[in-house]
Amino acid sequence: MAALDRLLPRRRLLLALASGFCAVVPARVAWAGSYLNRAALLVTQAGNDADYLRARVTDRELARVIHKLAVAHIDAASAMEVPKEVAQAHPHLLLVLENYERAADAAREGQTQRFVIYQQRARDEERTLRGVLKQLGWALPPVKG
Repeated sequence: MAALDRLLPRRRLLLALASGFCAVVPARVAWAGSYLNRAALLVTQAGNDADYLRARVTDRELARVIHKLAVAHIDAASAMEVPKEVAQAHPHLLLVLENYERAADAAREGQTQRFVIYQQRARDEERTLRGVLKQLGWALPPVKG
């Protein structure tokens, strides 16, 4: 009976530790999910802005507005907290947004060919971002507009 009394506190401790672990793991997954939601929103909005501008690439005032939005996207992504589970993908998110910013800047300057080049680089980098996330076991969720 004495041996059972000694084991009982250990079992309670193990049960408490296991319960605590179960409470922390979903929080980490939720944090990564929050990052993915934010990243998906930024990538989707930047891509939509660039697509809209491409159809009106000679409208320099529109390009100026979209460039300001692109800078804001970069600022937001640069200030985001990044969970360690997806840290390898974050530089690719920044590159996507920087290339969209450069595309908008080119349109603002009236450089249509440069706009197209940077827009394509942004799309290529987005594929890389998605590939890295896939290797890490994650994916950007769809953003419904």
